Amino acid sequence: MTDFAYTDLLPVGPDVTTYRKLTSDGVSTFEANGHTFLQVEREAIELLTATAMHDIAHFLRTDHLEQLASILDDPEASGNDQFVATELLRNANIAAGGVLPMCQDTGTAIVMGKKGQQVWTGFDDAAAISKGVYDTYLTSNLRYSQMAPIDMFTERNTGNNLPAQIELYAEPGDAYKFLFIAKGGGSANKSYLFQETKALLNPKGLATFLAEKLQLIGPDDEPEKDEEDEEEEELHRLSGVIPASPGLGHRHGGRGHGGGAHHLRTGHVRPQSLCFDSRDAGRPSVALRWER
Repeated sequence: MTDFAYTDLLPVGPDVTTYRKLTSDGVSTFEANGHTFLQVEREAIELLTATAMHDIAHFLRTDHLEQLASILDDPEASGNDQFVATELLRNANIAAGGVLPMCQDTGTAIVMGKKGQQVWTGFDDAAAISKGVYDTYLTSNLRYSQMAPIDMFTERNTGNNLPAQIELYAEPGDAYKFLFIAKGGGSANKSYLFQETKALLNPKGLATFLAEKLQLIGPDDEPEKDEEDEEEEELHRLSGVIPASPGLGHRHGGRGHGGGAHHLRTGHVRPQSLCFDSRDAGRPSVALRWER
């Protein structure tokens, strides 16, 4: 009989990322039953979430930017490679101004939190996270991507990018760790489920299967327009005002669609991790880091 051994489903390596401190407000410690507990206030989680969702839409990691810049000096890079890298860097430069996001598809807010058993909040953590998402999308040039079903055949934009997908887990320790992701939703509109047999699992058969099925999806680069979008475009046409490009942070738009060449190297997922930790230089704080 083998000994029992537990491991996380998706174990991670050591954390070597540099954190950016946001504030010391809203976090504190207290003693109880011989243990030190970390107490986190609602406002701290709201600030944390709002900051994460804003930064995801406007900033890329330093190492990612360095990789793009290295293409410009790579003697093996083609002219097209360097053109694409240049455009990505220009786009990142514009987005870093904090006004226009790097892509029109500012995504579904996905948040995973791992709450240490020595962390105390005393409120609905998911509600505080949702409030942070709400605050950023209502005060920034980020498109609302969430559609709510009205009936079997009708759906309507929620107008605030909620609901967010929030998953909270308990783990040992006195740290509260978060992973924030803004995930483009185009795949949700073109999802297929094919139930095949094990006979498909060979290189030739799988390649043939994928080639056939991918053609069923077809191109669809822009969001479907609803009546509100069409009315707004008509008003712009009549008034002579040029609306903001959908690729530069158009607020409306119905369904979330993938788009934008800059997702080629990022996998269309821009994650960001943040945490509360009572062991930060002897004083609890709110910290922010980029996650690989």
